[in-house]
Amino acid sequence: MGLLKCIDCIELYVPDLKAGVDYYSKLGLKVLWKNDTSVGMGLEDDFTEILLQNERKKMNVDIKVESVIKAVEKIKESGGQVIYGPFDIPIGKCAVVRDKWSNKYVILDMTKGRYVTDKDGNIIDIK
Repeated sequence: MGLLKCIDCIELYVPDLKAGVDYYSKLGLKVLWKNDTSVGMGLEDDFTEILLQNERKKMNVDIKVESVIKAVEKIKESGGQVIYGPFDIPIGKCAVVRDKWSNKYVILDMTKGRYVTDKDGNIIDIK
């Protein structure tokens, strides 16, 4: 099996989360989960998310891996670099990496579980 599993999400900066949700809802996305700084919105396939966030004024691509710890070692062995991390996130671990050609992306795993939400998308647990 390959190291990189799937595109988890594309992170987009929006200064106002409510306005971002209103805009992307009109384009057919639905709120999957939300917190104070981010809203995960679902595409039709319910597999890849558009993550609206108001903390970093840049776009990121997040790629899911089975284990961030194992992935960063393989990335380094292959000539890539770890820019930041690994660090804990509510659902697992995360790291920012760069390949041999200076392409930067985020890797994450879900070793702690998935968000459990209420009917409005508010995170109520992780399982």
